[in-house]
Amino acid sequence: MALVLADRVKETTTTTGTGTYTLAGAVSGFESFGSIGNANTTYYCCSDGTDFEVGIGTYTASGTTLARTTILQSSNSDSAVNWTSGTRTVFCTLPAEKLS
Repeated sequence: MALVLADRVKETTTTTGTGTYTLAGAVSGFESFGSIGNANTTYYCCSDGTDFEVGIGTYTASGTTLARTTILQSSNSDSAVNWTSGTRTVFCTLPAEKLS
Protein backbone atom coordinates (compact mmCIF):
# COMPACT_ATOMS: atom_id res chain seq x y z
CA MET A 1 0.00 0.00 0.00
CA ALA A 2 1.57 3.26 -1.18
CA LEU A 3 0.52 6.87 -0.73
CA VAL A 4 -0.37 8.09 -4.23
CA LEU A 5 -1.10 11.68 -5.25
CA ALA A 6 -2.87 12.41 -8.52
CA ASP A 7 -4.16 15.53 -10.27
CA ARG A 8 -7.74 16.11 -11.41
CA VAL A 9 -9.35 13.19 -9.58
CA LYS A 10 -12.96 13.94 -8.66
CA GLU A 11 -15.98 11.67 -8.24
CA THR A 12 -19.43 11.87 -6.73
CA THR A 13 -20.91 9.85 -3.88
CA THR A 14 -24.31 9.50 -2.25
CA THR A 15 -22.95 7.53 0.72
CA THR A 16 -24.75 8.29 3.98
CA GLY A 17 -23.49 7.90 7.54
CA THR A 18 -19.84 7.66 8.56
CA GLY A 19 -18.74 4.56 6.67
CA THR A 20 -16.72 3.91 3.54
CA TYR A 21 -17.54 6.06 0.51
CA THR A 22 -19.01 4.22 -2.48
CA LEU A 23 -17.82 6.18 -5.51
CA ALA A 24 -20.28 6.84 -8.33
CA GLY A 25 -17.91 7.74 -11.15
CA ALA A 26 -15.75 10.60 -12.32
CA VAL A 27 -17.16 14.08 -12.76
CA SER A 28 -17.03 15.20 -16.40
CA GLY A 29 -13.53 16.45 -17.25
CA PHE A 30 -11.89 14.62 -14.32
CA GLU A 31 -10.30 11.23 -13.64
CA SER A 32 -11.66 8.54 -11.33
CA PHE A 33 -9.99 7.31 -8.14
CA GLY A 34 -8.98 4.27 -10.22
CA SER A 35 -5.87 6.26 -11.12
CA ILE A 36 -4.79 5.93 -7.46
CA GLY A 37 -4.57 2.16 -7.79
CA ASN A 38 -6.11 -0.66 -5.81
CA ALA A 39 -5.23 -0.75 -2.08
CA ASN A 40 -3.28 2.52 -2.25
CA THR A 41 -3.94 5.53 -0.06
CA THR A 42 -4.41 9.15 -1.04
CA TYR A 43 -5.37 12.47 0.50
CA TYR A 44 -9.00 13.36 -0.18
CA CYS A 45 -11.67 15.93 0.52
CA CYS A 46 -15.40 15.25 0.53
CA SER A 47 -17.86 18.14 0.53
CA ASP A 48 -21.49 18.92 -0.12
CA GLY A 49 -20.77 22.64 -0.41
CA THR A 50 -21.47 23.21 3.29
CA ASP A 51 -19.89 20.43 5.32
CA PHE A 52 -16.46 18.97 4.52
CA GLU A 53 -14.02 16.27 5.49
CA VAL A 54 -10.30 16.04 4.65
CA GLY A 55 -8.41 12.85 5.27
CA ILE A 56 -6.41 9.89 4.08
CA GLY A 57 -8.47 7.36 2.17
CA THR A 58 -7.76 3.84 0.97
CA TYR A 59 -9.06 3.04 -2.51
CA THR A 60 -10.49 -0.38 -3.34
CA ALA A 61 -11.10 -1.18 -7.01
CA SER A 62 -13.66 -3.93 -6.43
CA GLY A 63 -16.77 -2.04 -5.44
CA THR A 64 -15.04 1.26 -6.23
CA THR A 65 -14.83 2.48 -2.66
CA LEU A 66 -12.73 4.91 -0.65
CA ALA A 67 -12.35 3.98 3.02
CA ARG A 68 -12.03 6.84 5.47
CA THR A 69 -8.72 5.60 6.87
CA THR A 70 -7.77 8.76 8.82
CA ILE A 71 -9.77 11.98 9.28
CA LEU A 72 -7.43 14.98 9.37
CA GLN A 73 -9.94 17.83 9.50
CA SER A 74 -13.70 18.26 9.14
CA SER A 75 -16.65 20.50 9.81
CA ASN A 76 -17.63 17.94 12.47
CA SER A 77 -14.94 18.85 15.02
CA ASP A 78 -12.35 16.93 12.97
CA SER A 79 -14.33 13.69 13.18
CA ALA A 80 -16.01 11.79 10.35
CA VAL A 81 -18.97 13.71 8.98
CA ASN A 82 -22.26 11.85 9.39
CA TRP A 83 -23.62 12.48 5.89
CA THR A 84 -27.35 12.56 5.25
CA SER A 85 -28.98 12.02 1.86
CA GLY A 86 -27.67 13.95 -1.12
CA THR A 87 -24.80 14.03 -3.55
CA ARG A 88 -21.30 15.13 -2.60
CA THR A 89 -18.00 15.43 -4.42
CA VAL A 90 -14.89 13.54 -3.35
CA PHE A 91 -11.57 14.69 -4.78
CA CYS A 92 -7.82 14.35 -4.30
CA THR A 93 -6.16 17.20 -2.47
CA LEU A 94 -2.96 17.94 -0.58
CA PRO A 95 -3.77 19.04 2.99
CA ALA A 96 -1.89 22.16 4.09
CA GLU A 97 -0.75 20.46 7.30
CA LYS A 98 1.20 17.91 5.19
CA LEU A 99 3.30 20.66 3.60
CA SER A 100 5.05 21.76 6.78
